[in-house]
Amino acid sequence: MQLLSPPPGFRLFPSLAAPENGRKFHQLLVLLLTFTAYAAFHASRKPPSIVKSILTNQTLAAINATANDQFTQNPVQNGTGWAPFDGPRGPHRLGELDLSFLLSYAIGMYFLGHIADTVDLRIFLTVGMAGSGIFVILFGLGYFLDLHSFGVFVFIQLFCGLFQSMGWPCVVAVVGNWFGKAKRGLIMGVWNSHTSVGNIIGSVVASSVLGFGWGWSFVLPGFLIIFVSAFVYLFLVVHPESIGFGTLSEKDVEMSVEGVALVDSEKIETENNGGVVIESEDDEGGSVAIGFFDAWRLPHVASYAFCLFFSKLVAYTFLYWLPFYIRHTAVAGVHLSHKRAGILSTIFDIGGVLGGITAGYISDIIEARAVTSLIFLFLSIPTLVLYRLYGSISTVTNVGLMFFSGLLVNGPYSLITTAVAADLGTISGNSRALATVTAIIDGTGSVGAALGPLLAGYISTRGWNSVFFMLIVSISFAGCLLIRVARSEIVGKMREGKWLWFGIIMDH
Repeated sequence: MQLLSPPPGFRLFPSLAAPENGRKFHQLLVLLLTFTAYAAFHASRKPPSIVKSILTNQTLAAINATANDQFTQNPVQNGTGWAPFDGPRGPHRLGELDLSFLLSYAIGMYFLGHIADTVDLRIFLTVGMAGSGIFVILFGLGYFLDLHSFGVFVFIQLFCGLFQSMGWPCVVAVVGNWFGKAKRGLIMGVWNSHTSVGNIIGSVVASSVLGFGWGWSFVLPGFLIIFVSAFVYLFLVVHPESIGFGTLSEKDVEMSVEGVALVDSEKIETENNGGVVIESEDDEGGSVAIGFFDAWRLPHVASYAFCLFFSKLVAYTFLYWLPFYIRHTAVAGVHLSHKRAGILSTIFDIGGVLGGITAGYISDIIEARAVTSLIFLFLSIPTLVLYRLYGSISTVTNVGLMFFSGLLVNGPYSLITTAVAADLGTISGNSRALATVTAIIDGTGSVGAALGPLLAGYISTRGWNSVFFMLIVSISFAGCLLIRVARSEIVGKMREGKWLWFGIIMDH
């Protein structure tokens, strides 16, 4: 039994709960709040990648120049750097710093995601946002306090990653509560652009204040996420039932092959001190959160989780190292400034916005998430090769190839973390499995996200060709993990009398 009550903002502004504000209004409000919340999360993750080239010094360029890398023959002067990240081991320590954040994030995702199924998601999300903001600000204060202890920076990143891990399971579960499966791919494809929008905002904000000291690149995004957390606490409605709406209609509920609704527990609503008490006929299928290991055994959860491991490895390597790569790679023979490199890196995220929307839309049209992801993954391989080989020729080729790289890399990553996770979370017939399944998939992906930037920090000293080779191998593994799932989707469509053209092609 779970007591649900409207958020406090609805008492401050009673007009929000007015009867004329229908379900559509509240769905849009939920999408806006969760979009803004997770965009703020990602904006606060961006500063480390923007300040990397400032924290290191010219030593890296000297190392790269001896690595026979054709695109790094011109040394880049970065000043004196910032201890303990200057010197020959600077890139290694930056990679280790990324690892401390992302590994903490991944571990927290597994455990805190399961806890999220048992608590008030609005409060849980607010705490995660406020805590993240505080530790992002603390990292920036290292500049103003002249802090040079690597251990302190690692400590801050560990706790920042822990608080950040509270965000994703919450926002996906809330959106899953409000939307059925009918157009989940498109809706969540558009909604998941918050990742790229947040990266763009974080890049622009952090880059624009670099001239005042790198500490400001952390302080401003930190205050931004704390500011947004106040709106989440005041106005986020977790369950439609808490403001008088019923559960999703039958047409919005996923149906099994036999035509039996998978989310079919009948809920009884009774008034209780201004809130709503939700009771399920079947406690195991309705109000009891699914077990962690039971969630792993759901169909295709493991395949998508390990696919996301490699997909996120690639996406987060770009997230944390792309501005650094652009800064240290001559474009048309000219090395860009720290600020211009940071802003130019947003092109990758702009492509990611379109990639997430496109992947979601295509997957809704063909009703095959794995097939869509597989197409994007395999197309991204030649695109990354072209970006590495020809991205330095001119600004136009750099921007164009970076855009398509972002589109193809972020498309499947976006689709798996949103629509796929929500689909698998509702297969169990337990509406409270969403956060647990989401945590498993994104948590496994986050282990890859932790590994990618760390490897990039070490491998980059050997030359960027080695880094891109690592990215291409990772994408190949991600695609291979989805082949069986895609095959089952194709077979299922052909049995339904769809995709007959595919059978004709295979016969020939």
